[in-house]
Amino acid sequence: MRSLLFGVGSTAIGLLCMNLASAQDAQPDYAVRADAPANIKRAVESNARSAEQRARDAGRKPAETMMLADIGEGDRVIELASFGHYYTTMLVEAVGSAGHVYMIDMPWTDRFGGEGARAFDAAHENATYTQVHYNAAELPQNVDAVLNVLFYHDLVRDDVDTADMNARIFAALEPGGIYLIIDHRAEDGSGWRDAETLHRIDAGVIRDEVTAAGFELARDSDLLANPDDDRTQNMRAAGIRGATDQAVLVFRKPVR
Repeated sequence: MRSLLFGVGSTAIGLLCMNLASAQDAQPDYAVRADAPANIKRAVESNARSAEQRARDAGRKPAETMMLADIGEGDRVIELASFGHYYTTMLVEAVGSAGHVYMIDMPWTDRFGGEGARAFDAAHENATYTQVHYNAAELPQNVDAVLNVLFYHDLVRDDVDTADMNARIFAALEPGGIYLIIDHRAEDGSGWRDAETLHRIDAGVIRDEVTAAGFELARDSDLLANPDDDRTQNMRAAGIRGATDQAVLVFRKPVR
């Protein structure tokens, strides 16, 4: 880059750098779809959301995602790996004062997420923060939905017994309740191979493990698909971060 800019005036360099930064930061506009329920629209458009959170909406499609999870007014929702509060901030708005959001994070996240999560809990009567290893988590019962966004691939690294965890989530949900999992796709057939290196997981592993707990796969959505992602790079790699090909899997506890 230095050789390309050799001899260019400082003003031109400054303008060029500003244009490059603008191009990197530019995000397509995101608008809540017209058929979104009122509680979802209220959540996404909430003034409680930061500019940084809103900047990620086009790539994450929060209204569509919460609609897939069937988040309703008054619902009780478990959010695993809530740190950062991208979804948490919207969920407390979407479920309203009659609902509740249970934020459950692993202990190692305390160094960067604990203080903020405790403050969020204190500021919201309809939110409860718990920091516990998932193998020891006592989940609230009769909940309507469980969300695990971009964290399933970390479970084996954290020595989580995924079979036991999925079984306890199944038990915690009301019949007909939704278990929504989103994660960075790895190559098909790769299993857990890339979980600790590329932070990706074969979607087939998630399907197999979760259905083994008794869930039915209600939908395998292409909402966050990116066919230009060949799934071989670390999900943080330049040019792909924030735009990976993501599995969006909607599981349902059968109504018996």
